[in-house]
Amino acid sequence: MFHKILIANRGEIALRIIRACKEMGVRTIIAHSTIDAESKPVRLADESICIGPAPSRDSYLNMQSIISAAVISGAQAIHPGVGFLSENDTFASMVEEHDLIFIGPSPTHIKVMGDKVTAKQTLEKFGVPVVPGSAGAVRDDQAALQYARSIGFPILIKASSGGGGKGMQIVYSEKDIPHALRIARSEAKSNFGDDTVFMEKYLTKPRHIEVQVLADNYGNVVHLGERDCSIQRRHQKIWEEAPGFSLTEKERYKLGKVVTRAVQKLGYRGVGTFEFLYEEGQFYFIEMNTRIQVEHPITEMITGIDLIREQIRVAAGEKLRFKQSDIRFSGHAIECRINAEDPETFMPSPGLVEKYHPPGGMHVRVDSHLYAGYKVPPTYDSLVGKIIVYGETRAECLARLQRALEEFVITGIKTNIPLHKRLAHNSNIAEGAFDIHWLERYLAKPE
Repeated sequence: MFHKILIANRGEIALRIIRACKEMGVRTIIAHSTIDAESKPVRLADESICIGPAPSRDSYLNMQSIISAAVISGAQAIHPGVGFLSENDTFASMVEEHDLIFIGPSPTHIKVMGDKVTAKQTLEKFGVPVVPGSAGAVRDDQAALQYARSIGFPILIKASSGGGGKGMQIVYSEKDIPHALRIARSEAKSNFGDDTVFMEKYLTKPRHIEVQVLADNYGNVVHLGERDCSIQRRHQKIWEEAPGFSLTEKERYKLGKVVTRAVQKLGYRGVGTFEFLYEEGQFYFIEMNTRIQVEHPITEMITGIDLIREQIRVAAGEKLRFKQSDIRFSGHAIECRINAEDPETFMPSPGLVEKYHPPGGMHVRVDSHLYAGYKVPPTYDSLVGKIIVYGETRAECLARLQRALEEFVITGIKTNIPLHKRLAHNSNIAEGAFDIHWLERYLAKPE
């Protein structure tokens, strides 16, 4: 096992990793920007090293500074957390070139799965069902038109690199293709430095189902069940549940088997998530995330398995301690992402946290780096925490969530807690009558 790990991230995920390391007896070094000098992760890590000024490009995306910090501090491994460099194959390669361990999959797998076109082509060969779409990248208007006619409208133009809803355009008619293609390419180039796009069938009422996997270096693979992440705004998740309550046991078993078989054929190691659209009993692969997910706590709640701990163990070369038959799923869990933003306009709301009182009680967990007196910077993502609740049934879980949200107090900044309160009492949510477009419709015409 490692004796010292450098964490190249910030916020709640950095704190989550620190806590897991402390319980494992592993020392932590947090690499931080100047504006994060007073953050909770910096205060709780064993050591801290400033790697640059506030802008991400000068700190959390500065590969040379991060690796220098790891070498100087005597770290054996680097944990990239979520976002930033967590799915950057160039960074993973640099880490290995400096005789350090990248806590994640191999650079090759990051690169292959990071390109959505290549990922789909690769996994389709392994028997993973995919959304009908273009055979590869779409280079010009004429090719796009031909693909659209073969696929059928509506279609979705997507950036091959990146995610988060950027570089995506829905097209309903042939005349709109040229304009949509230009916008998608422009957004892709601006956000990911790559204007490659592809096309696929736009499903009208799908659910977003993802499967958590874990694999070691010795060919051992398990899946840890699925999550329903259908409550999204602008293709970004804000509410997640485990298990995917709309699935039958037969569907769950079949999907888990398909995914674990694909992971074994890939020779993949570490944690990863296969994301699917699910409509009318059919699953369609859309992408694989080669890192820990923001929503990993709900899987931990229904399995009792610490995913960060297992991710670190596998990176250290240890074998999985359990087989698929050892995995037990129990109860239901829901996670709400807490963002520093106006709950009506969704404009970011950085500033001073005046009061902070997280909820408590049985089966209530809050992952957050906030504290009274902390200044939420305007520089980074607006995610400031997650509330995770568990119940023996989904109804019990929802009731517990309603109570916990009422207890949650954050003042000085605006958050989306009021929106989550509304969602927790919504009849469509309670009945499971929603898809990935439901929240957009709800926000356009609230109850």
